[in-house]
Amino acid sequence: METDAIGTVASHSDFSLISLLMAADPVVKLVLLALFLASVWSWIVIGEKFFKLGGLKKSSRDFEEAFWSGRAGEIDMRPGQGGKDPASRVFISAAREWADAGKGPVSVEATAIVSRAERSMRAAVDREIGRASAGLSVLATIGSASPFIGLFGTVWGIMNAFLNIAEQQDTSLGTVAGPIAEALFATGLGLIAAIPAVIFYNKFTSDLTKLGDQLDTFSQDVLVRLSRRASDATRD
Repeated sequence: METDAIGTVASHSDFSLISLLMAADPVVKLVLLALFLASVWSWIVIGEKFFKLGGLKKSSRDFEEAFWSGRAGEIDMRPGQGGKDPASRVFISAAREWADAGKGPVSVEATAIVSRAERSMRAAVDREIGRASAGLSVLATIGSASPFIGLFGTVWGIMNAFLNIAEQQDTSLGTVAGPIAEALFATGLGLIAAIPAVIFYNKFTSDLTKLGDQLDTFSQDVLVRLSRRASDATRD
């Protein structure tokens, strides 16, 4: 009898991570699996966005530097060239309007050309930001939902702890330790999934805002040049 008591105590004292997962309630296991998959998914999105946004910002800066330094003079107002970065695609939208205006009547007013180019570039900027922001909704969803999913696992584990007390009529630590540990683990895993998702969502949102401002500034500079050229063309 003494040996059985020692074995029972030993089984209750086995609180390794593997043993907790193996002995967890099926509902808690499902919650933990969902949180683990959400965490893996968020890190995949984080890695993809980290390198993608960094590359977009660098390539756009390189294009702008080449454009304004004169090294990109061969693509000045020529559509169909470049297009490998957001800034060049925005520029191409204005160049296309300039080319289309050149095919039309010579009497086209400069203000009309600039107005069409401005709308075209604004649409291009919106498309670029929308393309770059694809996937951020995943981080927003994981960041907001994971704590509540973990809380559900916590509530379920605590409920199992009270059910064990009611069934065994025993309030000892061995009776409730397993379900309580499962509950706390679900809470911790929910936070592990949510915190990085929220942090990087805010970071990427800030990066997208900066990219949008950069493209808007570039668009305005291009419109100034386009307006000057359109005025010269209409006077001629």
